[in-house]
Amino acid sequence: MVNTLRQKGPLFILPWRCTQACTSSCLHCGFASNPPASDALGTEETMRIVDEIYEFGATYLGLSGGEPLLRKDLPEIIGYAKKIGLNVSLITNGYHVDGKIFDNLVRHDVRVSLSVDGAEEINDAIRGKGAYAKAVSAMEKTSEAGLLDCLVATLTNVDANRSNATAEDMEHVIQLAEKHGARWVVIHGFIPFNRTKEHLAKSPSPQQYEKIFNQIYDLRLKYYGKPEVNVYCPFFARIAKEREMPDFDYWFNNVFLGKCSIAGKYMSVIENGDLIPCSFNDHIRLGNTQDKSLKQIWDEHQASEFTSKLRDRSNLKGKCGVCEYREICGGCRTRAEMYTGDIFASDPACSYVPKLLREK
Repeated sequence: MVNTLRQKGPLFILPWRCTQACTSSCLHCGFASNPPASDALGTEETMRIVDEIYEFGATYLGLSGGEPLLRKDLPEIIGYAKKIGLNVSLITNGYHVDGKIFDNLVRHDVRVSLSVDGAEEINDAIRGKGAYAKAVSAMEKTSEAGLLDCLVATLTNVDANRSNATAEDMEHVIQLAEKHGARWVVIHGFIPFNRTKEHLAKSPSPQQYEKIFNQIYDLRLKYYGKPEVNVYCPFFARIAKEREMPDFDYWFNNVFLGKCSIAGKYMSVIENGDLIPCSFNDHIRLGNTQDKSLKQIWDEHQASEFTSKLRDRSNLKGKCGVCEYREICGGCRTRAEMYTGDIFASDPACSYVPKLLREK
């Protein structure tokens, strides 16, 4: 049996984006209907990365994509990871949780997160017709097998007049998690992958974010850990502080997933062995596993001038730089960069006006 407490390295889970391939066309995703990357590493090279992840001290190998279950050698890689002592988790849209693929997940006790963005109408408007039914079918199977861990939703505008940024849709996801026994619901803010006007229009407005995040705070209280509701967005911490969350410090330091991690708190491997410091920021590369060990890349990332500048919140610009909540928030640096071209700029999704600016 794998010792789930064996972690000795700086990250509990080290994700591997094993493929860019995906058959879905989700409005918020940069991998919509992608083929596999031409420079993706093969099975043997990937096994060496799995060894590196174990030696790095991670407890979990996290599998993401694209759609990870499209990778043909994934059963072999999962089996190898489990054999050497890693736990395995993956995030999937649910389309391929069937047959031999599902049997392999069960055999190796793979923790499963499923993507669903609301009730059937809005989910299928974002992810394609039939996506909701496939996700629910996968929930039922993985729940019965004791594998279902998390449901993941992303707040996305379908068009200028229609949004899924509603508490009703997020509560629907929470109710699905409650019904099928998932431990977590993680709600993501929209982080763009390009700067086209059409794509940027898929983001909820700052006012929509403010409204729904306050409603999600209320939903956290309503469901009270069954499931635990988390928000992947830095300024949800400001909302929690404003709402006077009990035990805020414990929640912020031990539970909250939404802290911007680009300043040396995270890294993941992508298809060609490169390391990136944020799952949503594909152009900042830290090094490649074919040239350096994970530990060396991590240590260099921690010591870099770029990381040091990002850690110092006084380097933030605009309202993020003068905000009284900057030490617990600081905004999403990748979103700021995608909208403005400047990674130190203000997070354009936040509607909050800092006290210093209100007093002028």
